[in-house]
Amino acid sequence: MPDLRRQVLESGKTISRKAASREGSRRTSRANSAQNSRHSSQNQSRYASDEEDIDSLSDDTAMSIGSLDDLTDNPDLDNHDWVEELGDVIQDILDRKRSSNLSREEAYAAFCRLAKYHYVEEQIHGRVLDLVAAFNRSIKFETSVRETTLALRAIELLAVSAYDNTIYEHVEPLLTRTVRDSTSNTVKAAAIHCLGVCTIHAGASEDGILDQMTFFLDIAASDGQSIGAGDDVASVVAALQEWGTLATYIDDLEGESEEAVQIFMDQLDSGDSAVQIAAGENIALLYEKSYTPQEDDEDDDEVEEEESEEESFLSGGRGNGPKLIKRYNAYHNTHELEQQLQSLAKVHSKRISKRDKKSLHSSFASILTTVENPRRGPMYNTAIDQDTNRHYGSKLTVKIGRQGVMNIDRWWKWTRLSSLRRTLQGGFVAHYYQGNRAVLESLPVIMRMDTPSDRGYAKRTTKHRDSRRWAVHEASDED
Repeated sequence: MPDLRRQVLESGKTISRKAASREGSRRTSRANSAQNSRHSSQNQSRYASDEEDIDSLSDDTAMSIGSLDDLTDNPDLDNHDWVEELGDVIQDILDRKRSSNLSREEAYAAFCRLAKYHYVEEQIHGRVLDLVAAFNRSIKFETSVRETTLALRAIELLAVSAYDNTIYEHVEPLLTRTVRDSTSNTVKAAAIHCLGVCTIHAGASEDGILDQMTFFLDIAASDGQSIGAGDDVASVVAALQEWGTLATYIDDLEGESEEAVQIFMDQLDSGDSAVQIAAGENIALLYEKSYTPQEDDEDDDEVEEEESEEESFLSGGRGNGPKLIKRYNAYHNTHELEQQLQSLAKVHSKRISKRDKKSLHSSFASILTTVENPRRGPMYNTAIDQDTNRHYGSKLTVKIGRQGVMNIDRWWKWTRLSSLRRTLQGGFVAHYYQGNRAVLESLPVIMRMDTPSDRGYAKRTTKHRDSRRWAVHEASDED
């Protein structure tokens, strides 16, 4: 991998945060004024607003350990006419000759709402590339920030829903150009997220995934300067998050690990907690990937480290599962890294808000446990006993209704869940139970069929809002 930091230092002019803010404010002022007017003059709809869809693309907050509340609410649950509504919306989108900027914005917002809260593969069959072409035109011409970000959001949802491996080749050049050349940092961040989702779900090869990882790592290493978004938090966080998601699809990252960890360590010094957490989670993922299951032809005598009973619990309770064996050093100076992570796990600066401080403490305590022993996966409410230096906490599991349970015992699972959460939000459960193949192939879910009533649960979820509730459960050390 090339020395990205050296390339960045030689790349030229730096754009200050203030200048970038002024540039973005000029281009979004009209959209913001319209949004504020609508919020103050209209009653809130039962549907999620199109502004929420825009915000989800430029989200500058990382999901801390155990934060899954936004997956519980599907305000479109009782919309029984959604198929007919979607047909009308698609017709409006494809009938561009009679459309205006405002009408396209409204049509894209409606499409995003419907595709987020419902699994639309059947309804868009045969029209995917036509829709991609329409959204691409809006991205290319960038008439307004709102239209462009909604078009990017719509392509994300298409990629997750359509199960079409031709989408990537139709969108990648335009998305890359948008990340580099857009004059709006909001659009840049949205395009980064869209490019990451399309790379995973819309047909990129392994070489394509590695290329995009290099692109995103360059953005993170340069604090956004490589794409003309110097110090823009949303763009840097997006690049970090999408890099991590792509990394879960590559088996061997030994050649990339050293430099990537160093770049992420540099981001741990950021003044923004979202950047720090995203970088820290990528570090934990890289340490986790330096260990792989013991092969059948490997004898226990060849294994230098044995997994203790306590470590087995902390790594997800794989007492009867394969042993994890160290294959390479994720980073040359783990001791230095551990010191940096310990300071973040205990940070008490008055300049940090209570909310950010809590996120930093919980996230970095969990990240530190993995760096110290990569057999340990993410934990919920992780803590360190100051007297014994013993790590303790509870295993993180996610319950889907009364039927499905997912053990988040590895960072790759957490990273993929976070990615789907950013894309589908409250629509995740609908996509899961309606058989979205992208969702089912991304995450292993342990299914429990305990009683006859439970076996009918999946059918009932389409009718009952209360049954679509996620919960995070704790299992103590004594369990």
